[in-house]
Order: sequence, then C-alpha cells, then structure tokens
Amino acid sequence: MIEFDDEKQNKRLSELRAREQEDLAHMLSERYDIPYVDLSKMSINGDALRLVPEKIAREHNFSAFSLLGKKLGIATTQPPGDKLKEIVADLDRKGFDVSLFIASPISVMRAWDRYGDISHTVESKEGVLDIANDEIGAMINEVQTITDIVERVDKVIKEKHGYKISKVFEMIIAGALALKASDIHLEPEEDFVRLRYRLDGVLTEIVQIDNNTYRLVLSRIKLLSGLMLNVKNSAQDGRFSIKVNESEIQIRTSTLPGAYNESVVMRILDPKSIQVSIESLGIEPHLFDILMKEIERPNGLILTTGPTGSGKTTTLYSFLRKVHTPDIKILTVEDPIEYHLPGIVQTQTEKDKYTFATGLRAALRQDPDIIMVGEIRDKETAEMAINAALTGHLVFSTLHTNTAAGAFPRLIDMGINPKVIGSALSTAMAQRLVRKVYKENAEEVPITGKDKDTILAILKTIVNRPDLENIQTETMWQEKSDLESPHLAYKGRVGVYEAILMNEEIEKIVRENPSEREIRLASLKQGILTMEQDAIVKVLQGVTTLKEVRRVIDIDAVASTGVV
Repeated sequence: MIEFDDEKQNKRLSELRAREQEDLAHMLSERYDIPYVDLSKMSINGDALRLVPEKIAREHNFSAFSLLGKKLGIATTQPPGDKLKEIVADLDRKGFDVSLFIASPISVMRAWDRYGDISHTVESKEGVLDIANDEIGAMINEVQTITDIVERVDKVIKEKHGYKISKVFEMIIAGALALKASDIHLEPEEDFVRLRYRLDGVLTEIVQIDNNTYRLVLSRIKLLSGLMLNVKNSAQDGRFSIKVNESEIQIRTSTLPGAYNESVVMRILDPKSIQVSIESLGIEPHLFDILMKEIERPNGLILTTGPTGSGKTTTLYSFLRKVHTPDIKILTVEDPIEYHLPGIVQTQTEKDKYTFATGLRAALRQDPDIIMVGEIRDKETAEMAINAALTGHLVFSTLHTNTAAGAFPRLIDMGINPKVIGSALSTAMAQRLVRKVYKENAEEVPITGKDKDTILAILKTIVNRPDLENIQTETMWQEKSDLESPHLAYKGRVGVYEAILMNEEIEKIVRENPSEREIRLASLKQGILTMEQDAIVKVLQGVTTLKEVRRVIDIDAVASTGVV
C-alpha cells in the first residue's frame, strides 16, 4: 500500500512554483536589461519601505527594499510602467539615487509583509524624526478634542498583540502637534507615568502609561535627543527635530531624576507658533502706537520682562519682523535659537564657551543696525547691551522681573550706573499670556458681587485714558457649567501688557535708586495701562474671562488696596 505525505508534497510543489517564479524573473531581467534580485536572501530596510506608501506599492507590484545613504533600491515584478516611472522621478527630485531591479512576485510580497512591522517614523543620525505626511495629516484632520487623543494613545499602549515603542512615541508626539501643545510632560509616579500636554499655557492630563512601556519610551526619547542612556541620576538636556509636511519642528528635551524614574519635558518649538504679527499680539491701541514709534528709533534699549512662558520671545520676534527691511542688518544672540528667521543673522550661545556677553561683543564687530540679546543675565551682558544702545544701535532683550517697573531696580542691582540707565533704556515692558474665550463654549453673564467690586476698583486706578471712561461694566463671559472640560471654553492665547517709557520724570527717579513701587506710581501719568488694568479691559471686551485673569495675575490684591 502506497502512502502519500500531503505535507511533503505540498512543500515540494511550493518550492517548484517559487523556482519557476525566480526563473521567470531571471528571464525578464535579461530581456529588459534590468538587474535581478532575490529579496528572500536579503534584509528589507524599513527606512526604504517608508518612502513609498504600502497601498501604492501593492497596486503597482513593486517595493523599495534597500537604502544606503541616498542610494535606494526598488524591486518590481514587471518592466517599469508609467506610475513607477513617476514615483522614481519624484524620488530623484528629492535627492535619491534610485536603482531598479526585477524580482519575483513571491520575493516582492515578502517585502510587503514588512510594512506591518514598521511605524510611520523615520530616524536619521542627526536626530531628525520624519513623520509620514499622510499619517500626521490624517491625525491632525481626525483629532478634534483631547478625548480623541486619549483614545488613540490608550489604544496603542494597550494593544494585546504587542506594539512598537516607536509607534507609541509617535502617537504621543503626533497628539501634541494635533492639539497645538507647547510642551509634553511625562511624570513618573509609583505605579504609572502621567502624560500631560500644556495646552494654551495650562497642563492637561492625557493618559496614564504603565512603567514597562515608559522605560522603553524613555530610552527612545534619550536616543533621539542625543542623551546618554546609562545616565539616570543627573539632569540632561538635548534636542531633536520633526519634519511634518516639509516643515521642521524643533523639540527641546529635558530629563530630571526623580523618586521613581526620570521625568521628561519636551518643549515643542513650532515655527508657525511665532509667526504672529505684532498687530495680533493683543497690545492695546494706545501702547501699540507708542511701541511702533519706539521700535523705529535708530538706537536705544527696549526690554520685555516676565516669567518663563509669558511670550517674551514671540513679542521680540514680532518686533524684528516688523522692523526688518533689506537695507538694515539684524543680528541675534540667543540661548538657544528657538526659531529661524529668514534674512536675520542668528547666533547661539554655548555654556562656558560662548556666553551672551561674548556673543554680543562679537555681534558688535559685525556692524549690525539692530541687535536682539536673548536674555540679560549678568552685569557684563547688561553693560554690553547698554553700551550698544548708547553707540547707535537699537537693542531688544529680555529680563526676568515680574513687572515693567522691576526692570529698573534689577539693572541697578546688577551694578549698572543709574545715570547710564536713563540715557540708554527707552522702554521697559512686562507681559503675561491669558487664554482667549471660545464663545461657542462660553456664556455671557451679569457682573455681580465681589467680581463687580474688583473690576470697578481696578477701573478707578486708570488715569489719563478718556477712551476707556465709558467702557461697559455690566456683563462678561465665563465657561459654561456643563462643559466636559473647562479647557474647551478657551482657544488660543493673547498677551496682557504694561510698559514704562523713559522720560524726564522717570530718569530723575531712577538716579535716586528708587523702589519698584515708586517707579510704577510715577509712570501712571503716561496713560499706559498696567497689566491688571489691561487684563480687566480685555475681560470687559469679551476677549478673556475673569477666572482666567485671576489664574495669571493677582488682580484682587490691587483691587483691595486701590494701589497699582
């Protein structure tokens, strides 16, 4: 009795069919003078696969399979048709050197199977993460709310059949970009890690990540950011880039050792976020007219102050874009260069080697008309900036004080001669950012009780502003009570500002080593609103809410004393 081994026979038939396909591929290779390749004997390069969408590759029977530098290998089962020629031409325009090969259908299918193993990110040695245009585009279009992001991130993290850490990381980044977050926070607790986004200046919890997943994500972040994987007991700083739709977004990474694991903050530096015109910053009309004259001066020092994240850099960049013309030279000294501005020379400081002072000294030898110094941190930098302002340069810079009046005693504390300050400093500003009310998710309500008292008390402190004497004080906007999240009542942010101009009275007071309060009181005659006054005016105009203003500025202290 003869017994047939079906499994053995089927295996034999499969081998014969595979050999026939390879023989046919050899024949086509010789006939069309295109090199033959057997992908079953090669490692398929994931970065090569990412260059061509899977759907297109399958529809037209080809696959990218190798990538060495810019040399790209593509295998096709048939002579190249119009679509493949079009794709090759497009890749050629992008700088790739494409080589075509003939391969069998089985061989090409093996390459297609690798699509399921790759994420939608491409990593380069320079720390550039390239998120596929179609994927990030789909994410931005589909994601409308925080809930959408929570569901997507949670789903990827909790996949039962395993996941790629690169895909988890990509989802975290893509979600932040879709919601226009300014920062991503990963904060370890004992049993989980909290993922939060900073949206319009407010931290919002997104999802909780298990510790095992976070350890792998942390390694991924460190690797991309150029940080040392084995250093866990000291803080590290790094950066990497993301390319989205031909636009490059910088990510600044900071790690900090904690009780359970290292916490991570990733700052998203999107060039679009600072492409704000000076007209749309929210500067009230009277101050706006003054600043337009100040930034057109040929020399002088203009300072903007406020805490980290208050929008100082955006304000200074808007000044630079406003004054930039082809016939003047603008030079910046920054730490770091957060955004690249076309037509402007930008230089970046380096710790202990290239400081603001040395950078500013070098900048002055470059014959600039306008200089921006990222921050005045010490006496040497302050002296250099003031000397530049006194010798025919217009200088923009920032200072870490809470108020515009605080800039004067701060410079004196640094050791600057008060007499020189009066000659060099033309304007000191201070600012904060408040969220703008989104009226579809807010409601207009009468102003009553303590709120009314606070608003009226601050309005009484406004002097020399007849344009605000008849401002309405009956209604304001607030969040709807039935909202799923208070964040939904806001969209975007706007600045609240104050400024003090150097005039004869202020210059005289500065020479007497005054307190911040003395300078502030003397400046009220200039008719420029204080931050508290500007904020209340914006509340009454329906720009923001009183609750939001209280989150950022202590208006009740001013209202209770009646002293600005």
